[in-house]
Amino acid sequence: MAASPLSSSSALSKPISKHHSFSLNAHQKVPFPLLPKTLQKPSSFPCKHVLHPQKSQFTTSSKNPISDFFSANKNEDGLVPPFSDDDNDKPREECGVVGIFGDPEASRLCYLALHALQHRGQEGAGIVAVNNNVLQSVTGVGLVSEVFNESKLDQLPGEMAIGHVRYSTAGSSMLKNVQPFVAGYRFGSIGVAHNGNLVNYRALRAMLEDNGSIFNTSSDTEVVLHLIAISKARPFFLRIVEACEKLEGAYSMVFVTEDKLVAVRDPHGFRPLVMGRRSNGAVVFASETCALDLIEATYEREVYPGEVLVVDKKDGVQSVCLMPHPEPKQCIFEHIYFALPNSVVFGRSVYESRHAFGEILATEAPVDCDVVIAVPDSGVVAALGYAAKAGVPFQQGLIRSHYVGRTFIEPSQKIRDFGVKLKLSPVRGVLEGKRVVVVDDSIVRGTTSSKIVRLIKEAGAKEVHMRIASPPIIGSCYYGVDTPSSEELISNRMSVEEIREFIGCDSLAFLPFESLKKMLGSESPNFCYACFSGKYPVMPREVKVKRVGDFLDDGLNGPMDSIDGGWIQGPRDLNVEKEIDPLHQKSNI
Repeated sequence: MAASPLSSSSALSKPISKHHSFSLNAHQKVPFPLLPKTLQKPSSFPCKHVLHPQKSQFTTSSKNPISDFFSANKNEDGLVPPFSDDDNDKPREECGVVGIFGDPEASRLCYLALHALQHRGQEGAGIVAVNNNVLQSVTGVGLVSEVFNESKLDQLPGEMAIGHVRYSTAGSSMLKNVQPFVAGYRFGSIGVAHNGNLVNYRALRAMLEDNGSIFNTSSDTEVVLHLIAISKARPFFLRIVEACEKLEGAYSMVFVTEDKLVAVRDPHGFRPLVMGRRSNGAVVFASETCALDLIEATYEREVYPGEVLVVDKKDGVQSVCLMPHPEPKQCIFEHIYFALPNSVVFGRSVYESRHAFGEILATEAPVDCDVVIAVPDSGVVAALGYAAKAGVPFQQGLIRSHYVGRTFIEPSQKIRDFGVKLKLSPVRGVLEGKRVVVVDDSIVRGTTSSKIVRLIKEAGAKEVHMRIASPPIIGSCYYGVDTPSSEELISNRMSVEEIREFIGCDSLAFLPFESLKKMLGSESPNFCYACFSGKYPVMPREVKVKRVGDFLDDGLNGPMDSIDGGWIQGPRDLNVEKEIDPLHQKSNI
């Protein structure tokens, strides 16, 4: 059933057509820095080496992802989330990467940069540093501050380092899957840290295993190392280029060898990767600009989609074009939820984007209210935009606890909504007797939203009106974000009015999809909206399902009847032009 952007249980809210357009007056336009012209036309990047034109894209035609084509895969990593899945109802961040070249304290700066990127992954962290042509690695499970201390950083001397924070979207969350990975091959050693998802991982792994490769992890990143090792290309960076030619999906990666630091971004530019420079000339790569800010590196530019940047002492920074392509497909959810508000992602201020989302909601889904509050922390900036546009005060109606760990012992007498109450505390003085607008960034399963509404009403709110600063999510992500299968996504199986009834609010409105694209203006085609439209820029060609032992080792937790020890045909094999939800198949970080 198609979902319209707004639903209300009263006459207070204005009904909105799903094709309703939004425009700002000249004096109301939201300023956004334009992306560089080179980013708009990646094929025009100055390149020393162009391999071949981009392959033709697979065409899709169905309205929604084909969730019934494959069986759904739930909680792919088999992780035990805090309290329960219901209390952690958000897309999980993928991962964050850092690379530093030419600083005598490279590993310590890498450690600080990973702190700044901690929001992108909390399951594990690692750093690889190069000293006297030897790659040394420290990795561990947990937060950056739990993995590293003074003595461990002392084990990582050298002027070159890469780092990684991980939330596992492929491979179980065990130590052997924590990056960066280091491998030796006949020409030396190489380390890699990867943010993204390879949609053809299983086909590549099967090909490599058939040719004798032995895998130590269940992470798709290891495939990249094997492809580099078997490449016969020279010089070294062409091995990376040749390996990346075989990859499909999303990848922003940093590599380190005995004398080089290499940064690579996939031809569609799904995941962010930026370059900066410190005052001493050290070159820094990071997933977000917030990491550059902390270590006092000046932002220079993005790593362009399809670009390979090679840094060494002899030639400095060299740019190589991986392959041309029609246009970028950058993840819009970086601006909605993932990135920190103080970052500049894809050439745009994340803060300004979220503020504009709130302004659009106030314009297109107004409601009589006394106070605007946010679901902290990701809903705060959109709530500020909503309040400013609506002329209603913004207040802290929900206080978030920053000291909740992965587990907590619940008393024997069960407390309703225990997990949410541990994380969020309502402020009765702000809410009691008030008509409250609650701004959140997204609704995934809807379970957390229903508990938040109940929490606010129990604190005495007269009315609760939910405003969501993103369009309805109807499709899973296969580009490095851990989202539920499409069957679990509430917007994929309910209308907005049905969702409103489910979560128990007085009115509900989502950011209209067309208004989002209109706000992005000429840059709108450069973003990936697969989670809102079900139209995937890069489709998985096939899904490899392994025998039970391997199935469990890979951290996959799916229905047993889908395991046949061989291949399940994917839609390309069947010549079906549809959008797919293949076994909720995501891959790495």
